[in-house]
Amino acid sequence: MPATGPLQRFYEDPATRLSSGSERAQRQATMLAELAASARRPLTVVDVGCGDGMATAVAIATCAAAPGAPARFVGVDWSVAGVTAARARQVVAVRGSVDPPGLPIGSATVDVVVMSEIIEHLVDTDGALAEARRILVPGGTLLLSTPNLAAWFNRGLLAVGVQPLFTEVSMAGIFGRPGKEVVGHLRLFTRRAAVGLLRSSGFVDVSVAGAPYHDVPRPLRPLDRFLCHFPGLSSILLVTARTPH
Repeated sequence: MPATGPLQRFYEDPATRLSSGSERAQRQATMLAELAASARRPLTVVDVGCGDGMATAVAIATCAAAPGAPARFVGVDWSVAGVTAARARQVVAVRGSVDPPGLPIGSATVDVVVMSEIIEHLVDTDGALAEARRILVPGGTLLLSTPNLAAWFNRGLLAVGVQPLFTEVSMAGIFGRPGKEVVGHLRLFTRRAAVGLLRSSGFVDVSVAGAPYHDVPRPLRPLDRFLCHFPGLSSILLVTARTPH
């Protein structure tokens, strides 16, 4: 993602939402607590694209209360407003980007990299994953979540000629699909695309689970939750991968 230009102005705009949302934050925290519980030593976790630090703060509290080894957290975000808000939540946060010269973190020093619904906002996804792999220790874990282009409702929308949810054709407004909020999505993934990209980037043991989408209309939420059992149809893709030993 370039450091200047329209995208920079978009993410520094106070009207741009930086929060992860409580459901996504708790889901991320639970996954991290499970990793910490299975570890034999304290884990170092870097939350790339931490936004306002809300999800990182929830993960810190959840891991602290869980059995097993504790975890050390660092949040990284491109947005000055995001880093400032994260620090106000007592999260250790630094400003940084996956673009050259890269994250301000040493190579092979991190046990877990979290990229929670950030990859869809990036121009250079290959470079971002290369940076994640660089800072991870051998056998380190990448936790990545992203909207599913092939979600069950998007297949129905496309069938009747409606622009799929999560996609955007303009930074100025929403055109051709439901919704009103521009969130800066540049890349959208299917399950197959996400797995293929991670494997080509040198990750192994790639697995995908499904998660629900909070904006699905209430009557359809039971169906949305049921289809999480079929990640190719789920609203959100939860991807876990590792670096080779």
